[in-house]
Amino acid sequence: MRVVIAEDSALLRRGMVLLLTEEGIEVAAAVEDGEALLRAVEEHRPDVCVVDVRMPPTFLDEGLRAALAIRRTWPDVGVLVLSQYVEERYAYDLVGAETSGVGYLLKDRVSDVDDFVEALAKVDAGQTVLDPEVVKQLLTHSRRRDPLASLTARELEVLALMAEGGSNADIAGSLTISHSAVGKHINNIFAKLELPQGADGGHRRVLAVLRYLGA
Repeated sequence: MRVVIAEDSALLRRGMVLLLTEEGIEVAAAVEDGEALLRAVEEHRPDVCVVDVRMPPTFLDEGLRAALAIRRTWPDVGVLVLSQYVEERYAYDLVGAETSGVGYLLKDRVSDVDDFVEALAKVDAGQTVLDPEVVKQLLTHSRRRDPLASLTARELEVLALMAEGGSNADIAGSLTISHSAVGKHINNIFAKLELPQGADGGHRRVLAVLRYLGA
């Protein structure tokens, strides 16, 4: 795995470089602002970028805006946002975009190196990694309007069980229906909520649950 790091704190930036290098991950570049991040991605085409939200010059949302630009221009490059803040204005656009391979973690809640490396690997594999607090804040500021109106009563039951963390087997057992019926309902949910067909199943489940909880 090759990564590019964008972090304005020199101490934290150097620490992540050393940490990831020790884990056998190649750090192609480590920069301190959004513009340098975009240049580094264009030059190195990494597998994943680790991006802070607030960086020079305004220390507001440069990192997230750069992350969105990366997803538009290089959709095969994963983005893992690692920040002290949840910037709702752009975070929902990043997480809800028609792509996979995104993550948003809060610095003060990442306490284990192995968990951080595992999150990077998941993003590199095209999965979605979200801190529960990020999900909570995104739901509070959700801009979606009644996305569930088109779902049937059974599809709503299936989605509710998905939101509780149920697997397809769990849902089948709870509703006393076949596994194939569960799969059909879930595919109908994805289609009616207009979730991206190019995303992996896990990513689409996350998006479906976000819309259910937001509604």
